[in-house]
Amino acid sequence: MTFPDHQTRKEEAMTRSQDKYQKKADKAEFKRIKKSGKDETFRESEKPRRGRPEKDTDHARGKDPAEAKPPKKKSRCPVSSRCGGCTMIDIDYDTQIRQKQEKVDNCIGDYVWVDPIIRMKKTEHYRNKVTSVFGFDRKGKPVCGIYREGTHEIVPVKECLLEDLRADRIIQTIFELLPSFKIPVYDEKTRSGLVRYVQVRTAHRTREIMVTIVTAEAMFPSRNNFVKTLLKAHPEITTIVQNINDKETTMVLGSRENVLFGKGCIEDELCGKRFRISSRSFYQVNSLQTEKLYNIAIDYAGLSGKERIMDAYCGIGTIGIIASDKCREVLSVELNREAVKDARYNAQINNADNVRIVAEDATRYMVDLAERGEQLDVLFMDPPRSGSTTEFLRAAADLGPKKIVYVSCNPDTLARDLDQITEMGYDVKKAVPVDLFPYTTGVETIVLMTRSKS
Repeated sequence: MTFPDHQTRKEEAMTRSQDKYQKKADKAEFKRIKKSGKDETFRESEKPRRGRPEKDTDHARGKDPAEAKPPKKKSRCPVSSRCGGCTMIDIDYDTQIRQKQEKVDNCIGDYVWVDPIIRMKKTEHYRNKVTSVFGFDRKGKPVCGIYREGTHEIVPVKECLLEDLRADRIIQTIFELLPSFKIPVYDEKTRSGLVRYVQVRTAHRTREIMVTIVTAEAMFPSRNNFVKTLLKAHPEITTIVQNINDKETTMVLGSRENVLFGKGCIEDELCGKRFRISSRSFYQVNSLQTEKLYNIAIDYAGLSGKERIMDAYCGIGTIGIIASDKCREVLSVELNREAVKDARYNAQINNADNVRIVAEDATRYMVDLAERGEQLDVLFMDPPRSGSTTEFLRAAADLGPKKIVYVSCNPDTLARDLDQITEMGYDVKKAVPVDLFPYTTGVETIVLMTRSKS
């Protein structure tokens, strides 16, 4: 798809504006003519037709044609209207891309020219993490699927156009096995039953698969036979983990785990590096597009091999470890203990000796560095959807890295953060969206900022 240049976009905007005012003028003229009782100004095609109305038309039925609705097109997904997970499933991909480009343009276009969005070639079955809720429907029948948007009503889903098909099949097998082992699904109302969720994570490069069965208590009856039967049906499974979540919470995973089969984690390759992924690790759900995302982010940094960089909100250490070959030192900062364990392991297996994993709050750590007078050349930041915080941005500005590379998953909070950081002495230089979530409204955006010379 070819994207119009800046001048063309301005001309199109002016044309739309002119059309808008022309329509208003035409409407006013029509009302004036109607009021005067004259019809000679109507075009021939607008004159009322003589004779009988055609059979079976809205006129014949006495309906206003303006109220007639076209027949509803059948959705590609039978549960899309109830699920709410893929709100753009019936919109062609070119239109999705245009809408996402416009969204990012509208949010941050005042700061920088936004480059054309990076598209995805194969737009289906890209999600490497699939979570299914187990429970009961309104009639008391056991079901598994996804919560209806904004509710705790479970919409049964057997197969999803966004999810890895291997994961969907494994979840269905587990659901079908439960009755034969007399293992009940969890009932939110009575707080009884055992299986609450099943989460499956798949590795794109290594093809490894981790199954996490979330239970309401530690007791798992006939678990050895259950695991043996599941593995017989799906020998492709690499590891099976029982996660215990006995709290009334919207969180899927609890803090305790038992490994039922395998080593309790999987490994995948990303941008030429290997990463361990546990059940509670953050790992981007679209592996193919994530490689593009991280490569662009590192290219934006323009590393020469001499830089000292920080990977804030580092998770399992992906960006810092991938960039480690191109810089002098990496400080990867993460507060989550499980993620820190994975990050340290990942640095070790990739022989990234110049990467230091810091188990601390990134804001506090930057404040400490600034107070000690330490220098930083590049800051990579990849915050959650809620964006960064004023305290974090202020700490970053006080530390004063030459460049900041911001990886955002929410254009609205990105715009809010850019508004603050540009007031703290940084200029926005580049921006490009990357489509990690086809058929949804989600979009990632990479932004390069440099310290203002003034």
